[in-house]
Amino acid sequence: MQTSPRWFRPVAVVALLWNLLGCAAYLADVRISPERLSTMTAAQQALYAARPWWAVAATATAVWFGAAGSVGLILQKRWATALLILSFIGVVAQDLWLFILSGSAAAAGPGAFVAQGLVLVISIALIVLARKATARGWLA
Repeated sequence: MQTSPRWFRPVAVVALLWNLLGCAAYLADVRISPERLSTMTAAQQALYAARPWWAVAATATAVWFGAAGSVGLILQKRWATALLILSFIGVVAQDLWLFILSGSAAAAGPGAFVAQGLVLVISIALIVLARKATARGWLA
């Protein structure tokens, strides 16, 4: 195994922190209180209630596999790539529901487009990083 550059581990730690934020957001989402739900607009409440189980599972897949893949990067393990790819699939599936199948993209608001766009870009960047790290021998 080649020695990774000095920047690799700090980037992997930031990736883990990013994904842990996603885990926290997921937990907050699935444990939302009726009081918090009542502060949403009627359209947002309807969108929340209409989510199919697989869209919620896709979000869980995105954040938990992303966190595990980031741990793999920190530990410099090859399996990180597979987990990050699974995370990406989760991101795409949740976006498919939210922006295409739900028919309620407008209810999600422009912030959702920006946030999910950032999530998608970071997910792709982590896969690229993991593949590059594997090719350069930084992951065993």
